[in-house]
Amino acid sequence: MSSTDFSSLNLKPDLLKNLSSLGYESMTPIQALSLPAILSGEDVIGQGKTGSGKTAAFGLGLLQKLDVKAFRVQSIVLCPTRELADQVASELRRLARSIHNIKVLTLCGGAPFGPQIGSLEHGAHIVVGTPGRIEEHLRKATLKLEFVTILILDEADRMLDMGFQDTIDKIIEKIPSSRQTLLFSATYPDEIADIACRALKNPTILEAPAVHEEDTIKQYFHLTNTDDERMSALRLLLAKHKPESALVFCNTKSDTQDVADELAHYGFYALAIHGDLDQRERDQALIRFSNGSVSVLVATDVAARGLDIKDLDMVINFNIAHDAEVHVHRIGRTGRAGKHGVACTLFSDRETHKLETLDIDLSNVNDPLPSAIYLDKPIKKPVMTTLKIDGGKKQKLRPGDIVGGLTGKDGIPGDKIGKISVAGNWSYVAVSSELVKTALKKIQNDKLKGKTFRVRILS
Repeated sequence: MSSTDFSSLNLKPDLLKNLSSLGYESMTPIQALSLPAILSGEDVIGQGKTGSGKTAAFGLGLLQKLDVKAFRVQSIVLCPTRELADQVASELRRLARSIHNIKVLTLCGGAPFGPQIGSLEHGAHIVVGTPGRIEEHLRKATLKLEFVTILILDEADRMLDMGFQDTIDKIIEKIPSSRQTLLFSATYPDEIADIACRALKNPTILEAPAVHEEDTIKQYFHLTNTDDERMSALRLLLAKHKPESALVFCNTKSDTQDVADELAHYGFYALAIHGDLDQRERDQALIRFSNGSVSVLVATDVAARGLDIKDLDMVINFNIAHDAEVHVHRIGRTGRAGKHGVACTLFSDRETHKLETLDIDLSNVNDPLPSAIYLDKPIKKPVMTTLKIDGGKKQKLRPGDIVGGLTGKDGIPGDKIGKISVAGNWSYVAVSSELVKTALKKIQNDKLKGKTFRVRILS
């Protein structure tokens, strides 16, 4: 018997029999790593992407622990979207087929509230839902969590991206501290570390092996002797590679704005970030870039310092960095978390000596630029578009209200909603560009929290 066989685990016989009937024999890497710790009652942080088998991992853990005869909520699974919650609930029901009279209930925004109250009155063992709607039921005392023994945070990084950190904290306050907590996330940013520190006790941290090659950054160096050549080279590189996110470095504030303006003139979705911008302009530029509704951010080293930008496809040094350490720091922003990144540096004949100070092998520079034909090709539109809502925390607007408002009747699917940022008097939400008109009408025609808010496309 292999150590990756489900039969090697100390699972209830009915669960093992059902797994066999479902065709589950060998565990995936994340299951093999996490299930022994989960079944022994440990808190676990599991890093694994969608499709890694994490639902079965935490599903078997909560089903093993469940007392079917005690008809009360014993497990709660928090998911970022209604679609994921439905998938998780469906998978839990499949895994629980051999357990009689088990009830799995989904509680998500975008669905009528009344029928959910009725379902809760009839009781449930497992609740799967979105943070906003779960917290609403807790506030209205229609859901009680005092008997919960296991809490699962699924796709935790996505929930934090959508602005649910405060909501999750409020939910956790209502769950006994003696619970077991399992957190699953595709990435592990600082915010995840913060919530893990507050919500988990001495967690075992596990990362499923990457299914791709080691992190690599492919560097290119392009000779451009005039300002016009340099600008054309930048346009060619962006047009050929079509990055969903590219960071362009300039050495001065004025160059940063000029380059961003020039790119915008040629139809690129580009913004500048530098010290002369006021806080509102800076915030909007960062929000639009980080949520995928702007493809190119042009920045100085100072302005880019401290930016937490994940999954950068490309870095372009429009100007050469002042020293080797800065150069390494710039290009190190791409090619993270097992992904491949591209880093291009533009230089002139007069700047060749600067490359030497960067420890660049000069025999390996002057890569050919893409063909000029790329300038005639259509520019790729960002996959997301940002909506600005004239309401925020002071109007008691929360991320869950925005998700619920967008996903209700005649709305958009929850998995088409990106990052949500809620400030004092405004909120930003990224939605799939192909559905932005539907999203706009939904908020314009319906109310959020019983109030009408002005909303517009940010451009």
